[in-house]
Amino acid sequence: MLYLRHFGLQQTPFSLTPNTAFYIDLPQHHEALEVLTTALNVGEGFIKVTGEVGTGKTMLCRKLMNEAPDDWVIAYIPDPYLSPLELRWALACELGLKQSDTIDSQQLVQLIQRHLVVLAGQEKRAVLIIDEAQALPDETLEALRLLTNLETEQRKLLQVVLFGQPELDTRLASYKFRQLRQRVSFSYLLRGMSYYEVQAYVNARVDIAGVRQPLFSPGALKAIWKYSRGIPRLVNVLSHKGLMLAFGENKLQVDAKHLRYAAKDTEDVYETISALHPIVIGLLVSLLVIAAAAAWHFRGLWL
Repeated sequence: MLYLRHFGLQQTPFSLTPNTAFYIDLPQHHEALEVLTTALNVGEGFIKVTGEVGTGKTMLCRKLMNEAPDDWVIAYIPDPYLSPLELRWALACELGLKQSDTIDSQQLVQLIQRHLVVLAGQEKRAVLIIDEAQALPDETLEALRLLTNLETEQRKLLQVVLFGQPELDTRLASYKFRQLRQRVSFSYLLRGMSYYEVQAYVNARVDIAGVRQPLFSPGALKAIWKYSRGIPRLVNVLSHKGLMLAFGENKLQVDAKHLRYAAKDTEDVYETISALHPIVIGLLVSLLVIAAAAAWHFRGLWL
């Protein structure tokens, strides 16, 4: 990234790829992890975490898996748009089962059940984690409920954690999913960050990336919070573009003006100003970056 050396950064602080090295222990994420670990440790069947797009569900999901105790056997399904049979096959593969593709659905369920019984006998917890759970087809949601019927007299053989957008709550509120809804014993709704949380989040990520001094002015931080509505993904996008714009002007700190331009060039932000047409802003951002790249190139030739 062009601006890394300019600001003294060792790595990109605002990548959109969920990287647990940049996990910030925000109050809502800390609480959600507490809910998840408590529910899983007491053996609850269904746990649900919902939040708007970009609120950090996938990061939280990866954090949960990375910190899982040794006695958890985790099956992770990131793309849940599966038929009931495909869901069972995916679960079997994640559990490490080797089976012939000629067995039918009932035999597959029996094979999964026997393996789950073995894991329970070894004092291990089988945990199925599904990301983007709002995309589960109706019949697959019902198949998922039936999988949690697998149990001994003492415990559930399979625990399920659903990460999804608010549409998942809307679907589960319908009459047809009342049985599944009643089995969700723990749930958590992720919210956006407050201004002070955005401030701590941005500065902490910059610190992790290797820079101790503030790279964003107080006005820039307030603008990030206003435009992003406290949504971590939008905070990352705006912060990244702000750094690019400051770099393009050969400045060492991002100010509110940079964020106004960045917001005009970003989808789904909360905008209260309309100084320039979005196409003009987009061209301005592109030209600044190109100019910065050229300046960096010629600077290198002279060194």
